[in-house]
Amino acid sequence: MITTTGEPKLHWNYFTALESDLEVAARYIEFSEANYDVYSIELAHLLFAAASEVDVIAKALCKRLQPGGTFRCINNYHSPLMSAFPSLPCDEVFIPRYAIRLKPWDEWSNPPDPKPHNPFWWRDYNMVKHHRNDHFQKANLKNVLNAMGGLMLLAFQYYSHVLSTSGRYETMIELMPESTLLRFPPNWYRM
Repeated sequence: MITTTGEPKLHWNYFTALESDLEVAARYIEFSEANYDVYSIELAHLLFAAASEVDVIAKALCKRLQPGGTFRCINNYHSPLMSAFPSLPCDEVFIPRYAIRLKPWDEWSNPPDPKPHNPFWWRDYNMVKHHRNDHFQKANLKNVLNAMGGLMLLAFQYYSHVLSTSGRYETMIELMPESTLLRFPPNWYRM
């Protein structure tokens, strides 16, 4: 007999798999500001995977927040995500092992205007995706770290909404395995 204890957390599992790949890259590239411009095929792979998953989660989250809405691209995600999670641009992700702090959605902190400013890592991801010959150097460490941080924050918000828990701490308990490289602020882990 096979039993299940709940819905698998596919997006979180995908994030932790990508995080594991990122940890392997850390054996070859020191994660420091001095190396933010380092680029490679492996970093391009991680950038594509992380940003694509951001797109998947953002679309799924927006559909949960505004059923019946049309969500085709990141420009359509801004309004529903900012309405539901106004602190998203201020939320930080840490990489304690390397003393790195990231605010991957910071560019969404500008007051809403007809065309919101998308995160720099998202713009660079699209440049590499659509114009790789001219912009391959944008598949760099800085963009990968921020894309992974952006993914981690959206995955958390997605599961906070899906699991309907009463707070961050309860959501953190549900997100297993625990992230090993990227971390949320310390106060997210306890009440």
